[in-house]
Amino acid sequence: MAVSRQGLHRALHSSSCPAWKRTQSGTGGRLKPEYDAVVIGAGHNGLVAAAYLQRFGVNTVVFERRHVIGGAAVTEEIIPGFKFSRASYLLSLLRLQIYTDLELKKHGLKLHFRNPYSFTPMLEEGTLSKAPRSLLLGTDMAGNQKQISQFSQKDAQAFPRYEEFMKRLVLAIDPLLDAIPVDTAAFQHSSLLQRLRALSTLRPLLKAGRTLGAQLPQYYQVLTAPISKVLDLWFESEPLKATLATDAVIGAMTSPHTPGSGYVLLHHVMGSLEGTQGAWGYVQGGMGALSDAIASSATAHGASIFTEKDGQEVRSRVVLSCASPQITFLELTPQEWLPKAFVKRISQLDTQSPVTKINVAVDRLPNFRAAPNVPRDQIQPHHQCSIHLNCEDTLLLHQAFEDAKGGLPSQRPMIELCIPSSLDPTLAPPGCHVVSLFTQYTPYTLAGSKTWDEQEKNTYADKVFDCIEAYAPGFKSSVLARDILTPPDLERIFGLPGGNIFHGAMSLDQLYFARPVPQHSGYRCPVQGLYLCGSGAHPGGGVMGAAGRNAAHVVFRDLKGL
Repeated sequence: MAVSRQGLHRALHSSSCPAWKRTQSGTGGRLKPEYDAVVIGAGHNGLVAAAYLQRFGVNTVVFERRHVIGGAAVTEEIIPGFKFSRASYLLSLLRLQIYTDLELKKHGLKLHFRNPYSFTPMLEEGTLSKAPRSLLLGTDMAGNQKQISQFSQKDAQAFPRYEEFMKRLVLAIDPLLDAIPVDTAAFQHSSLLQRLRALSTLRPLLKAGRTLGAQLPQYYQVLTAPISKVLDLWFESEPLKATLATDAVIGAMTSPHTPGSGYVLLHHVMGSLEGTQGAWGYVQGGMGALSDAIASSATAHGASIFTEKDGQEVRSRVVLSCASPQITFLELTPQEWLPKAFVKRISQLDTQSPVTKINVAVDRLPNFRAAPNVPRDQIQPHHQCSIHLNCEDTLLLHQAFEDAKGGLPSQRPMIELCIPSSLDPTLAPPGCHVVSLFTQYTPYTLAGSKTWDEQEKNTYADKVFDCIEAYAPGFKSSVLARDILTPPDLERIFGLPGGNIFHGAMSLDQLYFARPVPQHSGYRCPVQGLYLCGSGAHPGGGVMGAAGRNAAHVVFRDLKGL
């Protein structure tokens, strides 16, 4: 059944311009009056959905509001000569099935694996013969234990057991990411046949329970308890606990002491690259190169992609929205089409974000007191890592969170510093580098009636740079230019509600059955023919593509039934 989408398309808020460039085997640049499927938003999930639908024989078009595709997975040369992954900046969660099905390597995707992957320098006094301590973690377990033993022999012995414990939980949860959530509505209101079909959605949950076995209660605690409580059961040294805790709070307006923070940690440790479990890496050419590879795969099979296209009506059998649930249902969809209770639930979603992303162009590598550059400016193993600053103690993370809950930017922000040009020299001029600073906690709304104007943004960025300077003297003098993106900036530029990188909190009350809201977790919406395929749908945020792939399969199944 065709559904009019005039209201959706007119709300794309952009002006007309030529279509996005295509591969030679792609479709032409002329907009057709009708398609089988329209995808709103060329974020990576929208592109994945389009690529799968086109492979299924569904004539698909993608419309993007901005001048560049990729959503938050973009590369932008915002400073001449420096190419930044302006929003998302690391890759690990991309589903292997998508990498294989869409032949992304064939379409130009090249990855740089990071090993070691984590570096936490200490802010402590060294001596003439000894630098301050640091914690360097990678894929070599013996090397990890040696590093951890600087702080605790007991923790060094416990670390392999902790890793095995977490791997088993990943083994249980990971298949749920590729499965449509249990259709609870079908059990209540559908025909007998539909109820029987819905039973099949229980299989991944039952399999997860069998995988965890008798240890299910312990694993339940990991998902529901504060991550600080979980880590206290395993370890005693604060540098190790705080380093691990960063993965539990990254991108989330939560403290290590917040119940349920354990799931976010799991969300960040269940990744893999090209089948290598737990690996994280940089994309050659920046994150936009990933989006380009997915787009190339889609257009090679006949999909069409348009940027900055608006003002025309296009008809289709179905519409998939890669935009957030808030934009999709509160801005793009006529409200009279939606049940009032549904609209109320969407409007009440938690979209708090602590993130300010700062992209920096520098004329030399940071030189950390805990790991001096010898010889000068030569890339060292720790430069390729996620470098955790102000992360020596979980209390520091909690205090940074408390500042933001009071409407103030953190006095000592949690900083994840990455230097992708350490492995990909194409991103910056010779001798120079691009630095990604993923910082928190910064509230969307400031206390005292202040706003995120240029003065407030620069004051906060200066504070971040002062913190880095304490760990790496000379950093501030190496800065050539910077791009500061506060939560309102992330919302305005990338359509991230509240600046939330996940399109909504990854809390237990907004996951699986309840993402985006209960009774509508299966990508279908109250409006027949309208589907959600972005990070606001199951399984949530992160550059994984699962929501796009899952939604495409649901849409194709529904189209076959029409």
